[in-house]
Amino acid sequence: MMGGKHRILMVSDFFYPNFGGVENHVYYLSQCLLKLGHKVVVVTHAYGNRSGVRYMTGGLKVYYVPWKPFFNQSTFPTLYGILPVIRMILIRERITIVHGHQTFSTLCHDALLHARIMGYKVVFTDHSLNGFGDVGSIHMNKVLQFTLADVSQAICVSHTSKENTVLRSGLSPEKVFVIPNAVDTAMFKPALERPSRLEIVIVVISRLVYRKGADLLVEVIPEVCRLHPNVRFIIGGDGPKRVLLEEMREKHSLQDRVDLLGAVPHAQVQSVLISGHIFLNSSLTEAFCMAILEAASCGLLTVSTRVGGVPEVLPDDMIVLAEPNPSDMVHAIQKAISMLPKIDPQVMHNRMKKLYNWHDVAKRTEIVYDRAMKCSNQNLLECLSRYLSCGAWAGKLFCLVMILSFVFWHLLDLWQPADDIEEVPDVILSHNNDGEMLQKTQE
Repeated sequence: MMGGKHRILMVSDFFYPNFGGVENHVYYLSQCLLKLGHKVVVVTHAYGNRSGVRYMTGGLKVYYVPWKPFFNQSTFPTLYGILPVIRMILIRERITIVHGHQTFSTLCHDALLHARIMGYKVVFTDHSLNGFGDVGSIHMNKVLQFTLADVSQAICVSHTSKENTVLRSGLSPEKVFVIPNAVDTAMFKPALERPSRLEIVIVVISRLVYRKGADLLVEVIPEVCRLHPNVRFIIGGDGPKRVLLEEMREKHSLQDRVDLLGAVPHAQVQSVLISGHIFLNSSLTEAFCMAILEAASCGLLTVSTRVGGVPEVLPDDMIVLAEPNPSDMVHAIQKAISMLPKIDPQVMHNRMKKLYNWHDVAKRTEIVYDRAMKCSNQNLLECLSRYLSCGAWAGKLFCLVMILSFVFWHLLDLWQPADDIEEVPDVILSHNNDGEMLQKTQE
């Protein structure tokens, strides 16, 4: 550590230029940790032509490893293919803590496993909920159990998410912290002038997939339009379910009342939100939902399905919850419309400033890092005993994977000793009295 400060490697398949809740979380958390004096480096896979090392705002260094996404922006699980790259970055950047994000990120799982076998402290943040019954969930839960068997500490974004992660992974609840997401209230501000209430605008910004409740929208929108002639919908987002919404719009002749914007860049989300009065979230499963925070920060009253960690996000007077079925959703929207005269967007924005901010999230994450650094170091045999307890057959397989990783790591050490790898000087960005950015290097 640098005088009590940590040197953190954030690892996830999900990062900019891709947009989403995990991407925003990693970026904003990294920026705030940099301001607290820690060193932060991000590792993700290449996006199109974006490969190699890039620097972002505040001097955030990003390694875009030349691995192509295999499915849903996740890379193909290579297990040992990424080990030489991760080892090189860990040594060059003098990393002390590896922080992985998201269950569905194979790059995250690979990096955490190799970092742990090399003796680094590892922290994992779970951003989503997962089931227990279908084949895909059973497989992912076993992978999560493998990854978290020897993790130093874990973080979940809601209490519901913590319960879900503990049940899926078998991790001790004492190792799991709950740190919610936050919102950039400086970016998500209400409009200077309130939108006219002659026409009620309901905004939806979401990936148009089954998990996000796109099928629910297809049934809810025509009924709301029938009951309220002055209601209009703006839908931002893209996905395989978009065609269903287009068919619904054609079938019910709602072309002038339902606007489909397609994918909305994150920088333009605020301008879409401030054109509305109500934000509608129809997710069927959600660990937290950052979109709700962004909408509330812009002064919109939220209507959402009562699923996962959503009931924990906002106070009761800022959100109307409904069961994930069309009739209850329609009833909730009608209730929200009746509540609109009492809503003051600026008051709501000021409340969000106090409730959620990234600096608070960073300080709480800092405490988790401190706890992780105090965890005792264990030898290979002690680690293997944990993996062995993961199942009669799976435990033996996991042990074999870790033994091979251990052997591969030592072969790499013989081929290219750590002492022969040049360490990177730290780049420290600061501002002078005139507000100009200065760059210094520190060996």
